[in-house]
Amino acid sequence: MKLHKIEGGRTELPGDETADMLIANCLAAASQGDVTACFDLGVAYSTGSHGVNCDLIEAHKWFNLAATRGHEEASWCRADISDEMTAREIAEAQRRAREWLIQSARHAA
Repeated sequence: MKLHKIEGGRTELPGDETADMLIANCLAAASQGDVTACFDLGVAYSTGSHGVNCDLIEAHKWFNLAATRGHEEASWCRADISDEMTAREIAEAQRRAREWLIQSARHAA
């Protein structure tokens, strides 16, 4: 499966269906451990692009998942958005990342 790279949230998509498909493809790939898909989801949520609302907690979660799997740029992005978040929001993002990992492990088994 070929994913469409999200570059800084600036990609123009022809419609909501395409945006929904892009996010769905990224979610599917992320569930299979695709680090780039996790990063792309972080970009989408941090910029409010590709059919999703801006959500720094979700963005942090996805950047965190990508960073823990070795994506260097994701760690920079996570640090950048952390400056705009409260400690409680960061804790929630970390909880969601742990939950995602647990769910992914259950589906893989």
